[in-house]
Amino acid sequence: MTPPPPPLRLSVNVDHVATLRNARGGQFPDPLEAARLCLQAGADGITIHLREDRRHIRDDDLRRIGAEPGLRLNFEMAATEEMVGLATTLRPAACCLVPEKRAELTTEGGLDVRGAGGFLGEAVGRLAAAGIEVSVFVEADPAQIEAAAVLGAQAVELHTGRYAEASPADRPPLLAHLRDGARAAEAAGLFCHAGHGLDFTTVRDLAALPQVVEVSIGHFLISQAVFEGLPSAVQRMREAIRIGRASISS
Repeated sequence: MTPPPPPLRLSVNVDHVATLRNARGGQFPDPLEAARLCLQAGADGITIHLREDRRHIRDDDLRRIGAEPGLRLNFEMAATEEMVGLATTLRPAACCLVPEKRAELTTEGGLDVRGAGGFLGEAVGRLAAAGIEVSVFVEADPAQIEAAAVLGAQAVELHTGRYAEASPADRPPLLAHLRDGARAAEAAGLFCHAGHGLDFTTVRDLAALPQVVEVSIGHFLISQAVFEGLPSAVQRMREAIRIGRASISS
């Protein structure tokens, strides 16, 4: 018999709770309270991205969320001296190294691991030495995935934005490209994560890729929470993931 696929973790990105707070100033809504609600509703972890310009998550958010008992934190960060220093001091469960441009609204694509300077490898080594699981946010390109493995990363996170934003008719070849990337990650001995732009519909087909063990979803869930509440949105996402995962063995 074919063994069942590993469980698929849901890490909820609460950056845009901080965006809403920062639009008015003050303390509300609190990203830490959002993180707690997500975990109570069935999320497996929390993702936050501390950007150089601090446009949403702030240093104090990072410290408070990182100190929350029982919370698996995935810290998205650029590979800079400042961020590596923060991560090795806080020691979250995981760090995902992402490209970052000051002018972008959100992360626009995968990190060019092959073309990155020498500091990227140093950053991966320092994070791993601190006991942090290191992933690299990349396109589903075997060459980039293999380069991440050579650097010593434990995982890659595949950029799903083009797939998630495409029309239903245009998604099949993009999903096939992600499937090839997931297989390349497995062949390279890496854990395979995925994220960017996923919603209740697009996550189901992605969950049917057995190599993918974690998805990171933020903006859609925070947006959906405006209409139905954060716990309900997280629970519906968990159900969509369950349906997609169950299709592997059906």
